[in-house]
Amino acid sequence: MSKLETNTIDNISGSSTLTIGDSNTSTIALKSGATLTNFPDNTPAFLADNGTTRQTLADDTTTKIDFGTEIYDTDNAFASSKFTVPSGKAGKYFIYASVDIFNGGNDMTNFTFYLYKNGSAFTLHTFNGNGNANLRRNTLFFSYTLDLVAADYIEFYVEVEDSGSDSMDIRENNNATYFGGFKLIT
Repeated sequence: MSKLETNTIDNISGSSTLTIGDSNTSTIALKSGATLTNFPDNTPAFLADNGTTRQTLADDTTTKIDFGTEIYDTDNAFASSKFTVPSGKAGKYFIYASVDIFNGGNDMTNFTFYLYKNGSAFTLHTFNGNGNANLRRNTLFFSYTLDLVAADYIEFYVEVEDSGSDSMDIRENNNATYFGGFKLIT
């Protein structure tokens, strides 16, 4: 076995690919504690929930969901319950959310979850209760992949309907209401 000591390995002029190893190489080992740099990662990434806030929703009214407690925000791109793509971070994003609705009065008949992009409804997911006489609580999950460019922003809204025009609440402190996302490595 021989040892090569150098500070820089570079490909030859005119080539854009540098290959380490050949068809006989199955493992490239790094010493313990070594760090590889300049590799892409899944950032920006963020996750927020509603914390201790119990948000009341009026019947048949589209309402922005308050995600006031940040769990993490790698690029400081989440504020006022919306994520804004930072400069230089355009790409495909995986977005996910969940909302836990509780109705102490009548039964929910419809529950619509909207993803807003740049202030307009972009896509939605609807649950239809079909007049279920016992539906007083429901959790709706949402996930979607979309292309975003710098300064695009996304938010979540919800609209609920019930059989008696009661207001409903988004439950707090139960880890079931959250909004998150991350840039995909493509």
